[in-house]
Amino acid sequence: MTYVFNTLKSICSAGFLVVFLATTGGAVQPDEILDDPVLEERAREISKDLRCLVCRNESIDDSNAELARDLRILVRERLVAGDTDDGVVDFVVERYGEYVLLRPRTSGTNMVLYGAGPVMLVLALLLGFGYTRRRSKARSATERSLSDEEQARLNEILKE
Repeated sequence: MTYVFNTLKSICSAGFLVVFLATTGGAVQPDEILDDPVLEERAREISKDLRCLVCRNESIDDSNAELARDLRILVRERLVAGDTDDGVVDFVVERYGEYVLLRPRTSGTNMVLYGAGPVMLVLALLLGFGYTRRRSKARSATERSLSDEEQARLNEILKE
């Protein structure tokens, strides 16, 4: 029984290792790499911040999707053409939308998204504070005193 368990454990470990190594390597193909190491380094830095539109939360540098490959090639073409890093990013954002950025910009309509969470938290705290304050001031039904008639009836019942 121990032999079977150890064999299964080894097979699972080997399978996990194969899958892990296959997915953690960079997806940049050798034919994409630029001859100029400075431009290649700039391309890698830009690619780390661009989202693969197929894989969603993976950078184009890590993705094996065809669209990611096309974006990596586009970034390198723009750099070879002489664009600045910001110019390349602006070009890609203009073409594919701001969703292509892994870290969205903090300007324009994104400020509403960044501010909505804290505003909702403060609003919830204020509403909760107001609710508990009103509840503590309200007299509960058990706290009100008995009328004279009710007290007399209670005394009669207790005497019996």
